[in-house]
Amino acid sequence: MAKSKANEWLEQDKLTLLEAWARDGLTNEQIANNMGINASTLYDYINKYDKISNALKKGKEVVDIEVENALYKNATGFWYDDVVVSTKKEVLYENGKRIKEISEPVSVTIRKFKPAETTAQIFWLKNRKPKEWRDKVVYEGETKTDGVIKDLVEALNNVKNSK
Repeated sequence: MAKSKANEWLEQDKLTLLEAWARDGLTNEQIANNMGINASTLYDYINKYDKISNALKKGKEVVDIEVENALYKNATGFWYDDVVVSTKKEVLYENGKRIKEISEPVSVTIRKFKPAETTAQIFWLKNRKPKEWRDKVVYEGETKTDGVIKDLVEALNNVKNSK
């Protein structure tokens, strides 16, 4: 009897490959394509085999954490080292005559600060504190405009009823 395609993907090296694809940011549909199966079959495997489900979750979890950390760094600002490669030139003279020029690459590390990004801050706050930072603010109780709207509706009804 032939070995099923699902059993092939339950082997450790294949589970590692699934995890790597998930970590690389591939969607389940792309992973299914890489596996040579339909997306619906992959979803069946995920529901049926914990090993496959866990490998995909583990791979996606790592990437999600990395992106969260990057978003946090962009929201708060951070220091980083920038390596600049330059050329060091040395000219040798003998008896006032130029005889040789030596050049060699030299790398210099420069410490830089990346300021916080307002967009990252807004995104972070809208998702972490939606009640305080959502675009549409919902007020509890009656607002001043509610009374105006009620008065307008009432006036329109009076005009309508008087005809």
